[in-house]
Amino acid sequence: MPVIAKFVSFKCMEIRTAILISIGDELLIGQTIDTNSAWIAKQLNRLGIQIALKLTISDTQEAIKNALDLAIPQSDLIICTGGLGPTKDDITKLTLNDYFGGTIVRNPTVHDHVVRFFEKRNRPMLLVNDMQADVPDNCTVLFNRMGTAPGMLFEQPGTWVISLPGVPKEMQVILEEELLPRIKANTIRDQHIIYKYLLLFGRGESFVAQDIEDIENVLPGHIHLSYLPNYGELKLRLSGSGTDYAVLNHEMDTYIGLIRNRLEDYVVADEDLNLEEALVKQLKEHRLTMSTAESCTGGLISSKLTDVSGASAVYIGSVIAYHNRIKQTELNVSQNLLNTVGAVSEATVLEMARSVRERMDTDISVAVSGILGPTGATAEKPVGLVYFAIASVKGTQAFSFNFPYDRAINKEMAAKTALNLVRKEMMRLVSAG
Repeated sequence: MPVIAKFVSFKCMEIRTAILISIGDELLIGQTIDTNSAWIAKQLNRLGIQIALKLTISDTQEAIKNALDLAIPQSDLIICTGGLGPTKDDITKLTLNDYFGGTIVRNPTVHDHVVRFFEKRNRPMLLVNDMQADVPDNCTVLFNRMGTAPGMLFEQPGTWVISLPGVPKEMQVILEEELLPRIKANTIRDQHIIYKYLLLFGRGESFVAQDIEDIENVLPGHIHLSYLPNYGELKLRLSGSGTDYAVLNHEMDTYIGLIRNRLEDYVVADEDLNLEEALVKQLKEHRLTMSTAESCTGGLISSKLTDVSGASAVYIGSVIAYHNRIKQTELNVSQNLLNTVGAVSEATVLEMARSVRERMDTDISVAVSGILGPTGATAEKPVGLVYFAIASVKGTQAFSFNFPYDRAINKEMAAKTALNLVRKEMMRLVSAG
């Protein structure tokens, strides 16, 4: 008979701080980028849990145990990711079992899930897959509906130690469906944590700090302002804590309102969104559609938009005219125009924007063509020169920017600038009625 791993009877506790431990040699040598800890930190931050420390360690028992020795006395919550796979180099489960003095037992619920997982995919189940259902008897199993490796929760005096798979989608599902509800249900909160956001575009961090210096100087001690820059975008986060939610929320609204009014020309959104998320949401709200004609960005604008769920309601399509022949055949840019002023020119992007808007039958279109570098520049057209055009019922407008970065960042800046120009045109159409 299989033995069922026992479930911990949780006691309410106060979780204020967390330490994140990312396990894997591939992380240490740069073969894999650790996106898990950033995602987890964001989720915990929303609950008012501060990240005290993030560690990246190797796949060894010594490293894992040393990290736990360091973390447990310092934190209320420890989340480890990685090392729960079926291969011999995945040693996290056995190490934790040894560290917490447990016994490995078979969990029938997890085992049934693993069997169905392979049957559904018509794949053979090997012994190492079967062993995924073996867990320490002194942990609470956190069910993983996306994969075969369950999460584990070890309750220690004053601390929860969590182990999650390193596969991002699996980790995220377990955290959202299994761990976060437990944290919310079993922790004591004597303070309310509130966050307010402003997303800006086109104003540098230093200039914004100067713009709102007087407001920032009078913020009370329990309210803090953070600057979160990201290539053209600047997110302002106002964090506040207090015992009376209504009073705190009113106070936060007052300060964020003052900042918003001061920076009105640069405000994109007052939510925790990025530029493309904000644009898609606002286009939906105003029932407007858009299309793109891309040359130097090579589809990056389209990629950003289609990364947003539901973008198909507002984003109709694109012509990626990287080669001049496509500009001619698909966007009606004449050979004479290309010969006289070139692909990187105001006249070319104006024609690209007009043509793609007509072809896609959208409310707004944006076109972009430029020299991202490091090659392709001339004396008249330096690296970083990018032309943009916007077309709508109001007509067409052209813009040019000189981005002083390398190719990758110039491309990113060009894509974001195009999105912001669409947003501005959207607001112009809305204002006109």
